[in-house]
Amino acid sequence: MKPHWSGVFPAITTQMKKDGALDLDATAAHADILIRSGVTGIICLGSLGENQSLIAEEKRRAVSAMLKAVNGRVPVLSGVAESATSEAVRYVRDCERLGINGFMLMPPMIYKSPDPRESLAHFRAVARSTGLPIMIYNNPISYGHDVTPELFDELSDQKNFVALKESSGNSRYAIFTGVDDLVLESAILGIDGWVAGSGIAFPRENQYFWELTRRGDWEAAREIYRWFTPLLHLDTHPKFVQYIKLAVQECGLGAEWVRAPRLTLAGEERQQILKVIHDGIASRPKVPKQGNKVWRPTRR
Repeated sequence: MKPHWSGVFPAITTQMKKDGALDLDATAAHADILIRSGVTGIICLGSLGENQSLIAEEKRRAVSAMLKAVNGRVPVLSGVAESATSEAVRYVRDCERLGINGFMLMPPMIYKSPDPRESLAHFRAVARSTGLPIMIYNNPISYGHDVTPELFDELSDQKNFVALKESSGNSRYAIFTGVDDLVLESAILGIDGWVAGSGIAFPRENQYFWELTRRGDWEAAREIYRWFTPLLHLDTHPKFVQYIKLAVQECGLGAEWVRAPRLTLAGEERQQILKVIHDGIASRPKVPKQGNKVWRPTRR
């Protein structure tokens, strides 16, 4: 049961039409491009996938469509962001029946800064409802929940917690960075993987950069990182969904439409973000190709 997840697991957007309806065909097409770039997993319905803006039936449809599109080529994880523990349990059981490979479990978001006892109870209840592996998502800045190393240690007896999206001193877990503009520093420190955000708009460059860090080619990695950094900053703003969806659109990989209450960017803010994106497109580095195929990394 226990996998060793590593490499780039991009958090894919949920593509939508202008009226907010799901565009599952466009989502599948983007997933295919990411897989062909060499990623080792796909995470659907995370924060970037607008999980909490979708109703229950839409989430099941999105997972089913993603599994069909990926067709076993890489593991598919789903974000779990239900506020009620009972709904989170129901969701993971439904996804397990659909054939999902694992989960990225967010804390209960019904209110901020809960009693740690409540967070632990939520995590344990969800984990015990499935035999599938789970990555815990710790994002205290955005979600007001800090799953501290002490809490991770208390959860260590739950064997299907196998990875952390952030950092921990506990070597039992695979460590993934979830902050795009700290990925080089995190790679130097020895992370196992990266839940990539901005890179879904630039999949070939993103994967090439990651492979350079795996080889320890830090000089070449720094060169790519200097180009990438303004784009990676798009992932660390409260409007990261709109920013990254706009980047995906401008790179020809999808559309910018989001689900209300989010709105697409407008005015000066839109022009500022478009400049960052267009500057990145104009100066994007060349990465190796193999014939007419998308470059694929060596597997470790």
